[in-house]
Amino acid sequence: MKRIIITIVSLLIITMGILLFKNDKKEEKIVVSEVTHSVFYTPWYVALENGYFKDEGLDIEVILTPGADKVAASVLSKDANIGFSGPEATVYVFNNSNERLISFASLTKRDGQFIVGPCELKDKFKMENIKNKTVLAGRSGGMPLLMFKYALKNSDINEKDVNIDTSVEFASLSGAFIAKQGEFVNLFEPTALKIEKENYGCVLTSLGNISGKVPYTTFYAKKEYIENNKDKIKKFNKALNRGIKFVKINDSETIANAIKNQFSDLSIEDLTSVIERYKNADSWYDNTYIEVKDYDRLLDIMLYGKTIDKKVDINLLITNEFN
Repeated sequence: MKRIIITIVSLLIITMGILLFKNDKKEEKIVVSEVTHSVFYTPWYVALENGYFKDEGLDIEVILTPGADKVAASVLSKDANIGFSGPEATVYVFNNSNERLISFASLTKRDGQFIVGPCELKDKFKMENIKNKTVLAGRSGGMPLLMFKYALKNSDINEKDVNIDTSVEFASLSGAFIAKQGEFVNLFEPTALKIEKENYGCVLTSLGNISGKVPYTTFYAKKEYIENNKDKIKKFNKALNRGIKFVKINDSETIANAIKNQFSDLSIEDLTSVIERYKNADSWYDNTYIEVKDYDRLLDIMLYGKTIDKKVDINLLITNEFN
C-alpha cells in the first residue's frame, strides 16, 4: 500500500512539473508589429506555420501595423516587443530622438515591389517607358519610394522626367491605380497578382533586381529589450533561420502548402506562382545575419533620397550577436 501511495505521489509531482514547464513556455510571449502582410515575407510565415517558434518555447502574437513609422512607434511605446519593417524607420528614430531601435535579424535582401502597368508592355517593358508618366510609389520617406528612386538612378533616369505620386498611402495604392490615378504603380505580392487576375494591369518587372541588394526588412527591438531578453532573441533567430532554410531547400508548391493558412484568399496555384516570382527575384538572405556592407548601401540610398543628411554609426543600430 505504501509503495502504491509513493508511486501515485511521484506521478503527481511529475505531472505538476510538466504543467509548470508548459506554463513557463506560455509565458515566453513576444508581440511582433508587422508592417504589412505579404508573400514577400514567406520565410517568416513558414516559421510561424511550421511551429518553429513554438519549438523554441515562444508564443508569437503578430499585430498588423501599416507603415514603418507606425511599426517603430509601436515598439517605442511598448505596444510591441519587436518591430518588423524597413530598417530606415530605426534610422529616423535615432536621428530624431537618439532612441536606439536595434536590428538583430534580416530577412529580405532587396526590394519586393513589382512595377505594374499596361499589359501591352508585358515582356517588352523598359524603365524608359515610365518617362513622363505618373507612377504611384508610396509615401515619402518609406523604403518603397527610396528604392524606386534608386532604381531610377540605376536606370539613368532623372526623377524630374517621372511624375512620382506620393500622395497615396501604401494600403490604398492598388485602389488608386484601379481608379486610374496613375499609369503605373509599385506593388508587393499578392496585391500585384490580384491586379493581374482582375485585368487592371500586368506585372512588368521586379524593382529589386534593378535597385540592388540591401537589408530591405529587418526585425528590431529597443536596446533595453534586447539586453534584458537575450535568450528570447536567440531563440527567435533560431526559429526564423529554420524558416529561411525551409524556403531555400523546398519548391514553391511545398512552401505554398506550408503557409496557405496565412493567405486563405489565394488558391494554392496563385500562392505558388507568387512565391516562385519572389524566388526568381532572389528576395531572401540565406540567414538572419545582417550584412554591414548592405546596411551601408541602405544609408547611401537614404542619403541619395535626401531623407538623411549624414550617415549614422551602423554599429549603434545593428547587432549580429544572435546570428
